Amino acid sequence: MKEGSVVLMLEAAGAAAAPAAVAPASATSAAPASAPATAPAPAPAPAVAAPAPVAAPVASAAAVAPAAHDPLAQQAKVGALPHASPSIRKLAREFGVPLAEVKGSGPKGRIVEEDVKNFTKAVMSGGVRTQAMGAAPAGGGDGAGLGLLPWPKVDFAKFGPIERKELSRIKKISGANLHRNWVMIPHVTSYEDADITELEALRVQLNKENEKSGVKFTMLAFVIKAAVAALKKFPEFNASLEGDQLVLKNYWNIGFAADTPNGLVVPVLKNADQKGLVEISSEMAELSKKARDGKLGGADMQGGTFSISSLGGIGTTYFTPLINAPEVAILGLSRGAMKPVWDGKAFQPRLTLPLSLSYDHRVIDGAAGARFNAYLAQVLGDFRRVLL
Repeated sequence: MKEGSVVLMLEAAGAAAAPAAVAPASATSAAPASAPATAPAPAPAPAVAAPAPVAAPVASAAAVAPAAHDPLAQQAKVGALPHASPSIRKLAREFGVPLAEVKGSGPKGRIVEEDVKNFTKAVMSGGVRTQAMGAAPAGGGDGAGLGLLPWPKVDFAKFGPIERKELSRIKKISGANLHRNWVMIPHVTSYEDADITELEALRVQLNKENEKSGVKFTMLAFVIKAAVAALKKFPEFNASLEGDQLVLKNYWNIGFAADTPNGLVVPVLKNADQKGLVEISSEMAELSKKARDGKLGGADMQGGTFSISSLGGIGTTYFTPLINAPEVAILGLSRGAMKPVWDGKAFQPRLTLPLSLSYDHRVIDGAAGARFNAYLAQVLGDFRRVLL
């Protein structure tokens, strides 16, 4: 063996210096045996071996570091769902809270009720933005995640004076939820007209009889009772979709959209099937006032099984209400109008109420949607059917 001949080559797995170590060795081998000098030959061994014990620990540290403060990174590392009980998962679904983004304060990182409530308060106050809010801001997003053309960037000031107004907290939160619901739920809307001539006469009469009590009967109160009757007859509308299963609910909590200065909220009237018109009307008035005053609590807006959006006091004829996930249907009410209706002998002026029923087409087919709307119109046309 001659001086300068390569005896052994060491290659560190994953070391960045490895390619550099091979080049000098090749050059040495190609040189004539009598070539002087191979003093640099011993250098490659330390150059290759030295980084090996350092590179691996650095990579490990980089992989572990984010998990110390990021709940999402920690869950990705262990490959598990957030640690929470079924009751907490149900609460999170009702609040629309993504558990994967909540840091648990219980034993072994378990998410407790207080964590969900604190997360909700933080989002409502603007201190925290969920991933959904970041991916789909209320301003429209750029559409990149859906493979759409980018959102147009326009300098509006070029065309005239403008002013900018910050969206309310409610609109920031609801915007992301509405975007999710519209994208993920295949909406179908069915339209129907209900003859409420006799029902309106009954409503006016009841208001006169109860004028001193302070109870005011609205058409929405009657519709809630009629909707419960329809939901009992068609239980798939009072349900939620979870994976490959449809969860049918044996309770009837009706959410109703309330218009407030800060945006739309949906308080929930609990156990509507167990309440009469007086109790429904009184409770709706209380919830509506709390909504306008911004005093609705989380419990006031959770547990809904079916929602109603009424634009009757504003106008319009028909519209497409957006389903309030995880519900599978929502009813829209428009302004009643007098229309000529054929009674078999002649046209009669009748007060009709436009119904717009949106439903999740994964759960409910078109025929079922039409039957629900037709039955609801029957009940509103003859309110005695509520007793059946």
